[in-house]
Amino acid sequence: MVKYIIKRILLSLLILFGVSVLLYVLVRMMPVDFVTQKLVAGLGSQGNDELIAERKAALYAYYGLEEHPTLLGVWNGYWKWLFQFLSGDFGTSFKTGRPVEKIIFDNMGVSFVISFISLILQLLIAIPLGIKCACNQYGKLDYTATVLSMIGISFPTFFFGSLAIKIFAMELGWFPVSGLDSGLFGVSGWTKFWDMAWHLVLPMFVLVVLNIGSMMRYTRTNTLEVLNADYIRTARAKGLSENTVVYKHVFRNTMIPLVTTLAGILPGLFGGSMITETVFGIPGIGKTAYDLLNAGDIPFIMAYNMFIAVLTVIGILLTDIMYAVVDPRVKLGK
Repeated sequence: MVKYIIKRILLSLLILFGVSVLLYVLVRMMPVDFVTQKLVAGLGSQGNDELIAERKAALYAYYGLEEHPTLLGVWNGYWKWLFQFLSGDFGTSFKTGRPVEKIIFDNMGVSFVISFISLILQLLIAIPLGIKCACNQYGKLDYTATVLSMIGISFPTFFFGSLAIKIFAMELGWFPVSGLDSGLFGVSGWTKFWDMAWHLVLPMFVLVVLNIGSMMRYTRTNTLEVLNADYIRTARAKGLSENTVVYKHVFRNTMIPLVTTLAGILPGLFGGSMITETVFGIPGIGKTAYDLLNAGDIPFIMAYNMFIAVLTVIGILLTDIMYAVVDPRVKLGK
């Protein structure tokens, strides 16, 4: 086990190095960045070409983004960024003027709460529902759940989010339209807590509805495969009750393929839901990332994407380890 984990960690470091190189090159090749946008906003259509070029060079130098016309120059710029990143200096956001790490961690909390609660609800609903549909294949519940799940999967996030706002917030008035709180002066304690919680109900509802379908269908398919296995027929032939067969033998083996989905859970929990947070105006890391990505904020783009890459690699490593937990046939030491 230890030998396997060490090998996986070394491979993960190699993968992260490759991701960082590719990411840096792509970011430096962007046609529009923060410097260009700032220059256009300041000068507009006025000024001659020499003045614009001089201002641009000065701004690039000020932000530490001297233009590198050669591949060697880009490579040198990458190593400079990498050493700063490894030393814990993620840079300073061009747009906000704040350290990038503070922006990430200050806005990550609300995103984590939304994603975590939504994930728990998805697991509590999708897995039992998928198993129930498989045990009653082609029944009314199976057909109904399949149709609803396919409808949920087919909806784009921005469309379903806007539809939820129009129906439940604007027409029925049950929930706030957007934001994290009502902005009431002097409100604190439990009153503020429940106000914020009520603002998060609709975004979490959208996330659950859009993601529950794929997990339910995945569980249903895996359960059907296990139900047709020889050892399940043997268990039934021995006289075991259906509940024992399903929840003791079928359920554990159904979880083996589901463990694969864990690889994407970790970056999803901490990386934020960019489209959902933007639609509902939630000041989480997802909406913050969307705003700063549009602004061409290079230090934030680099740090945020590397943060997501690290979480993804950790998620994949945890997934491999979990295989040994749910499936005794898997030997990680070999």
